[in-house]
Amino acid sequence: MSTINTTKEINHSEQQAIAQLNSIKEMIKALRKAEKIGKAKYDGDTYDADGIRERIQEDPLCVEVRSDWHTPGDKDGEQENSEYNILLCTGGPACRIIGKLDGYCQPETARIEHQDWGTPWTVYPISGEDEDIVLEYASQFYFGE
Repeated sequence: MSTINTTKEINHSEQQAIAQLNSIKEMIKALRKAEKIGKAKYDGDTYDADGIRERIQEDPLCVEVRSDWHTPGDKDGEQENSEYNILLCTGGPACRIIGKLDGYCQPETARIEHQDWGTPWTVYPISGEDEDIVLEYASQFYFGE
């Protein structure tokens, strides 16, 4: 007689998404504390809010933007950036934050995606509170010209 395993096995890329989300939560928690009381501990050291922002900005591998669809012949310089990509780690597994930018090049949405070798990017589902934290993290970057 066989037993059906009903527990969901978490794959490597999903584990990486969880680890990245936890790291982002720790950074934003430290940033909020430093903004409130002037200093906060992060990763074993004490920083002011600017120091934590600097650590956040050094965290990803790269930050990219792209513009909307447009009519052929339009000059690229006239197109505003409308989407962003923050690559957190690459390889097998990889993890990124992607979202839409508003008219002022500020993030208005944020979602975490993960992938492993030979698999497509997959959205990692997060709660509304965690989405707010990831959006706050993404807001620490400059997406303008």
